Amino acid sequence: MAEFSGKVAIVTGASRGIGKAISIALAKQGAHVVLASKTVAPNPKLPGTLDDVRQEIESFGGKATVRPTDVREESQIEELVGRTVSELGGVDFLINNAGALFWSPVDMTPAKRFDLVMGVNARASFLCAAAVLPFMKKRGGGHIINMSPPFTAHCTSGKVAYMISKFGMSMLTEGLADEVKGDNIKVHSLWPVTMVESQAVIGNHLGEPSMWRKADIIVDSTVALLSGAAKIESGKCVYDEEVLEAIGVKTFEKYACIAGTTPPRMRLDDPEAYWHKGA
Repeated sequence: MAEFSGKVAIVTGASRGIGKAISIALAKQGAHVVLASKTVAPNPKLPGTLDDVRQEIESFGGKATVRPTDVREESQIEELVGRTVSELGGVDFLINNAGALFWSPVDMTPAKRFDLVMGVNARASFLCAAAVLPFMKKRGGGHIINMSPPFTAHCTSGKVAYMISKFGMSMLTEGLADEVKGDNIKVHSLWPVTMVESQAVIGNHLGEPSMWRKADIIVDSTVALLSGAAKIESGKCVYDEEVLEAIGVKTFEKYACIAGTTPPRMRLDDPEAYWHKGA
C-alpha cells in the first residue's frame, strides 16, 4: 500500500546507514524522497553515495532526487529546500538524520569537535526545520522527525559535547511542536534503545554486530510516526521500542543484527544500561 503517495520527503544523511534505509522505505510507501548528504563521489572509507541510493530506489519504481548538501552550510540548506519546493511542489516530511558522533571527556574535546557535533546535529536540524516550515504551513501541514533522545539527567559523562548537541535537537522538537501546533505540523524525536548498525557505529568501533540492531527498527518506528499509526503526541521524544509497542509490536528479536543475540540496552534513563557502563 502506498501510504505516502504524493508526499515529498527530505532525508538528510541519506547516502548510507539509517538515512539510506529510511529513504528506501519512504520511497516504497510512495513518497518522492529528496536524498541529501555530502557523499556524492565514492569513498573507499565510507561505502555508499547518494546516487547509489537513488538507483536502488528507482530499481523498484520509486522516486528519488539527489541533492548534494553539507548541512553545516546555511546556503546549501536553503538551496536544498528551495529546489525541492520549486521542482516538486512542496515538502511534507523532514527527517533530520544527518549526524556527527564524538564521545570524549570535556578536557579531551577540541573546539573543532565541539563545533562539528553542534553544527551537524543541533544547528543543522534547527536550520533545516526553519527552512521547511513556511512551505509546510502553505501545504497545510507536515511532519519533522529529529534523531535525538528523550531528556534525561545523569547520562552525559564522557559524551558532554555530543549530548549537548543531541539534547539541543530534542529541545527543538519540544519547542517547535508547540509553536506549530495550530499549523497541522507534527514534530517528534526518535532514539534507539540499543545501538543500531550504521557507519558511525562501525567507524567509531562501538562494539560488534552481536551488540547491534538493524536499521529496520528505526525505519519501522519512523514510518509509524509519520503515518500516525503510533498516535504519539507531537512534541514527544520517544524510544524506538515505545513507538513500535504503540502499534502492537511485542517482541524485537527480529531486529537483532545477529539472530539469537540480545544487544545490550542503551536507554539513557537506565543506570545499568551499556550506555553508562561500557560506551
